[in-house]
Amino acid sequence: MNVLVVNAGSSSLKYELYNMDNEKSLASGLCERVGEAGSRIKQETHDGREYKLDVAMPDHSVAFAQAMAALSGEQAGVIGSHEEINAVGHRVVHGGEEFASSVIIDDAVEDAVDRFGKLAPLHNPPNLMGIRAARKLLPNVPHVAVFDTAFHQTMPRRAFIYGLPWEYYAEHGIRRYGFHGTSHRYVSLRAGQFLRERGIPTEEHKVVTCHLGNGCSMSAVKAGKSIENTLGFTPLEGLLMGTRCGDLDPAIVIYMEHTLGISIEEIDRILNKESGLKGLSGLSNDMRDLQKAAANGHDRARLALNLFAYRVRKYIGAYAAVMGGVNCVVFTGGIGENDHLQREWCVEGLEFLGIRIDPARNTQPLPFGNGNGLVEIGADDSATSLLVIRTDEELMIARDTVEVLAG
Repeated sequence: MNVLVVNAGSSSLKYELYNMDNEKSLASGLCERVGEAGSRIKQETHDGREYKLDVAMPDHSVAFAQAMAALSGEQAGVIGSHEEINAVGHRVVHGGEEFASSVIIDDAVEDAVDRFGKLAPLHNPPNLMGIRAARKLLPNVPHVAVFDTAFHQTMPRRAFIYGLPWEYYAEHGIRRYGFHGTSHRYVSLRAGQFLRERGIPTEEHKVVTCHLGNGCSMSAVKAGKSIENTLGFTPLEGLLMGTRCGDLDPAIVIYMEHTLGISIEEIDRILNKESGLKGLSGLSNDMRDLQKAAANGHDRARLALNLFAYRVRKYIGAYAAVMGGVNCVVFTGGIGENDHLQREWCVEGLEFLGIRIDPARNTQPLPFGNGNGLVEIGADDSATSLLVIRTDEELMIARDTVEVLAG
């Protein structure tokens, strides 16, 4: 069974084709600068063949058609025609409270994705454009929506309700939703398998998953279910991120508007695009740049790095409290998978939770290949397992697609 995974952004369309008989990726590609000048497509196959083409892509329908042509083309094709695609799985960021699992897409689901666009205006509208483009070109195959918020629908009410008048939740849906759910679900499943192999049954699992990239979030996963996530009503709350501020006193927004005279639109841009590591350091949102600058004595770069690790440590402690302990901490995402220094700093001082990192293990690279992408970085005397797991959101979407279609 061949499953195509689609992740549509505002000016991009990422895709990956899987043979789900063996969960092997056949090819992956990216259409970039969709709707802009200089658009191009690039694709790479599992056996290393590459395809690149500068081509006008005025909208997502044209971009999707280019992806189909690349997948079946002579240069880097992996299928004879698009008729060999059996199903399509779509990443959708926001499913509100309506979707606690993945679903087959019909017109009603499309309408819901559109409706939740008011809660995720930067993500759901382009996700919907990708869905419509794919359903138009592949009308005879099932399409499945996989929601980033779905994994966190198991959070208890005390974890997702804000301290606002009740009607703001009841009438307007203002609550913590949590995001990055597909990634947290994938790595928590792998961590669960790791713990079971060591004799710890699922009902005793107390896992903290740390998805650390340009966007960051952490989840408390107890007995396989998400009971907390650092992201909230939007993906702005929680950890310090590349360009997002994370946790913030809401009165600061009022102060910025009333006292400093900054418009709401500009405040939104500042909090989402000019804050975080970039805003604190004044240099960059890239950890590599900041670590180099900090080593050369740049005080604000050092502060940004320290604050990033501090917030991760703080949430590990908080999540241990809400779960009644922790027996596994997982690092994933671009920073979590590749930055051994940040991993070390993020667990520094947590020995009281039984967390001890092994410096030599912490620097070993993640292996590639099916079933790989996991290393243990805890010391021999670490009571809490420390893991680095390469996330695979695309494979998780493909698996969900197969599971939904199997009924």
